[in-house]
Amino acid sequence: MRKKVLFVIHDLHHGGAEKVLVNLVNHMDQERFAVSVLALFGGGVNEPFLSPEVRLLHGHSRLIPGNSKIMKLFSPKQLFRHYIKEKYDIIVSYLEGPSARIVSGCPDDGTKLVSWIHIEQHTMEKAARSFRSPAEARGCYARFDRTICVAKSVAEDFQSIFSLKSPVDVLYNTVESDVIQAKAGEEVEKKEFPQEKWKLVGVGKLVPTKGFDRLLRIQKRLLEEDHLPVHTYLLGEGPERERMEKWIKENGLYGSVTFLGYQTNPYKYIAACDLFVCASHAEGFSTAATEALIVGTPVVTTKVSGMEEMLGDNEYGIITENEEEALYHGIRDMLTTPGKLAHYKSKAKERGSFFSTGKTVQEVERMLEAL
Repeated sequence: MRKKVLFVIHDLHHGGAEKVLVNLVNHMDQERFAVSVLALFGGGVNEPFLSPEVRLLHGHSRLIPGNSKIMKLFSPKQLFRHYIKEKYDIIVSYLEGPSARIVSGCPDDGTKLVSWIHIEQHTMEKAARSFRSPAEARGCYARFDRTICVAKSVAEDFQSIFSLKSPVDVLYNTVESDVIQAKAGEEVEKKEFPQEKWKLVGVGKLVPTKGFDRLLRIQKRLLEEDHLPVHTYLLGEGPERERMEKWIKENGLYGSVTFLGYQTNPYKYIAACDLFVCASHAEGFSTAATEALIVGTPVVTTKVSGMEEMLGDNEYGIITENEEEALYHGIRDMLTTPGKLAHYKSKAKERGSFFSTGKTVQEVERMLEAL
C-alpha cells in the first residue's frame, strides 16, 4: 500500500529549496508514495514544473503581505486544521519557520512528522523569528519524529540551538543531473558570451544575503586595478535588481555586467561561463553551486555552510573566507594562475558526478519508509 506523503512549503517561487523540492517529488517512486505538495501561497514560478502525478495544493492563491505576523495570531493546532484537511502517513515541513509551525500542530493521530532545515540560523533569535517565542519554537521542533538537514554544518548549527532528542540526519539536495547536463549543451548567443573575455556567473535571488553587491565591487576591481577582460553575468530576479542596476550605471560597469533574469534553463548560461562565483553571506547546501559542478564550471565561493562538504579542502573548488577581500583574491588567482582554471574545470566534472538524481532520491525514500 502506498504511503501518503505531504510536503509543506511556504511557496514555490524563486529559490534553491523550492527548486530542489520539485526535483525530489518528481522523481519519487509513485508506486510506493502518493505525493502531494502544499504551497501555503500559490503562483510560484516552479509550480509548472511539478509532475502531473504530484498533487499540488494551495493554502492561498497568492502571497499575502505580512503573512508571518498574521499566522502568529493563531496556534499551530489552529493553523494545521485550517491548512491541512486530509489524513497523511507522513507530513514534511520543507522549510524552516511558518511551515514547521503549521506541521507541528498535527494531532497525535499516528502521522509521522519530518522537519527539513536548509540554512544555518546561528541564534535562537533567528530560528524563532516565525514563532511566538523561543519556547514555542522549541516545543514545535520537538514534536517532529525526524529532522533532516541539507549539510553537516546545518545539522550542527540546528542542534546547537535546539538540542533535540529525536534524530537529526543529513540528506543532500536532489538535482536533476541528467536533465542539467542535457540542457547545458544548448547553445547561447555567442555575441552575448564573447570568447575573448573571462566570464563570471552568479546565480540566485537578487537579495542582500546572496552578496551580489560584493561580486559587483570585485568586478570593478578586476577591471580597473588588474585590467583583466572580465564580464559578470547574474542569473536571477529579486528586489535588489533596481538598486544594483543604479550602482552599475554610476560606476561605469554598464557594458561589463549582464542581468540574465530568471531562466527556465540556467544551465546553458552557467556552462558558457568560465567561473561560477558564490558571494553569499549565508547558504544552505547551494543548489546553484552543485549545478555548476555538474556542468563542469569551476567554483569559487565564500565559506558558507555545505561548501566544505561539496568541495573538500579546496580539492574540487576554491573556498575563501566569508569576506570581500578574500573572495576577490580567490577569483583573481583562479583567473591569472596558469593552468588553475583548467585544473578546476576537470575537478568540477569529477565532483559533479557524485550528485546523481537517483542516489539522492533513494536516500530520501529510505528515510521516509524507515519512519
